[in-house]
Amino acid sequence: MRIDHVSYAAEIGGLRDTAERLAEQLGVTPVLGGVHPRFGTRNVVLPLLDRRYLEVVECLDHPASDKAPFGQAVKQRSADGGGWLGWVVAVDDLAPYEQRLGREAAPGNRHRPDGTELRWRQLGIRGLISDPQLPYFTRWEVDDALHPSQDGPTEAGLKGLTIAGDPQRVWDWLGLPEDEQHETMFSFVSPKGTPGLMSCTFSTPKGDVTI
Repeated sequence: MRIDHVSYAAEIGGLRDTAERLAEQLGVTPVLGGVHPRFGTRNVVLPLLDRRYLEVVECLDHPASDKAPFGQAVKQRSADGGGWLGWVVAVDDLAPYEQRLGREAAPGNRHRPDGTELRWRQLGIRGLISDPQLPYFTRWEVDDALHPSQDGPTEAGLKGLTIAGDPQRVWDWLGLPEDEQHETMFSFVSPKGTPGLMSCTFSTPKGDVTI
């Protein structure tokens, strides 16, 4: 289990403007990701170190964005002005989580501009919608060389996440035993209002950047 990526919903200026602004802050080159046909969304990828990436995502004018939970989550966050949508944990086996949550993972795919298809399965989007402090789970079904973190050169890395919410709630959702509940990347705060991912801190050659 590891943090795979963090998702940022496009702001009023749209997908590319949002991605370019974030990329400039981190000193990376944004990479056009492609369309998620099952979800009615599309993304731009900002590659990070350690097999991680930042995904900037927006909804398409397509019925799938109203039907698929991920599309619904993106649409609502962008309607609220955009910003951090959530964080995603990669696992080797989704079966234990499917059993615990009582539902099967949904397939996902997108085609990169060069035509290469990326495939994965994901689980827990409804949990993200109802309680935005929680991550969702993914299992990639492609070779490591096709992971989005490999889409371009980068010197930026994900250093920390600040989450509004209850750490025990998150640990329970992840199924972490007590001896693993000490992840130093996390900072939990409890402001009034809806829980969720508040900010991310990145290491860059010019110093740490918090978005």
